[in-house]
Amino acid sequence: MTQLDITLREGLPPELQTLYRDLPRDRWPDHPNLANSTRNWMGAHAGFRQLGAWLQSDAERYLGGDLDDQAYADLLGPVGDSLVRNLHGHHSWEDRHFFPELAAADPRFEAGLEMLETDHVALDALLDDLTQTGNRVLRLATLEPAQMPDNAARLRDLSERLNGFLERHLTDEEDLVVPIILHHRLRG
Repeated sequence: MTQLDITLREGLPPELQTLYRDLPRDRWPDHPNLANSTRNWMGAHAGFRQLGAWLQSDAERYLGGDLDDQAYADLLGPVGDSLVRNLHGHHSWEDRHFFPELAAADPRFEAGLEMLETDHVALDALLDDLTQTGNRVLRLATLEPAQMPDNAARLRDLSERLNGFLERHLTDEEDLVVPIILHHRLRG
């Protein structure tokens, strides 16, 4: 797989925008080939963005004194778990099933799909760090609440990094994938 520096990339590279130039985002909602399955896939992306925003916001509220230790822990557990589990499952399905289908439909986009799979590897590492830090915050809520703020600050910073990564990755993914689907009448 081609290794790309994900920290330097800002948006879908121009060489991967071939179909996007003909099928930009503003034309998707009314396109006759936009199936419910594609809308649901993009809906999952919106859900990841929302969970990530909640994770960061809850940490900021805790650090700002708006949530006590237990209230923060009660929010962190379910939100963090849902975000991490669902992201892992979603991109695992994409890598194993969805992306190969798209590459078979339009081999010109193999490099773009590899780029997205490379993002998924980087995302796995970030999610592992987020999980370890979040679990530490949850343990500290019971064992040593005085240490929670430092760890919650690290979790807030990781959440902010994750949200930036997700916004860029999910937008790139949609900008590459949806035009392929629409052009080739896939997933209908």
